[in-house]
Amino acid sequence: QVRIVESGGGLAQPGSSLRLSCKVTGVNFKLFPVDWYRQASEKERELVATITASGGSTYLDSVKDRFAISRDNVWRMVYLQMNDLKPEAPAVYSCHLKNANGDFWGRGTKVTVPP
Repeated sequence: QVRIVESGGGLAQPGSSLRLSCKVTGVNFKLFPVDWYRQASEKERELVATITASGGSTYLDSVKDRFAISRDNVWRMVYLQMNDLKPEAPAVYSCHLKNANGDFWGRGTKVTVPP
């Protein structure tokens, strides 16, 4: 059974950095792309970054010069390094993996960057 657990969120000041972590178990992790999504209250969930099985990455335009996604296939981890954080509504960042058995999500970790 696929299990995803995120960590690393919290309260951060504008201009600072946070690194989010995502642990994936129950699947042959190295074979699959993994996404980071975020959702603020009363807003639609948006795709922030994706890392492919081979390590390629894509980003939401508004974060592409500030965020970096990476993976460690040995430890089954995906990271989202977030630099120069901007004041935004609090959002829950969640990891997502899709395989032939379905879509799998973690419970997320909340990031708050107040003005």
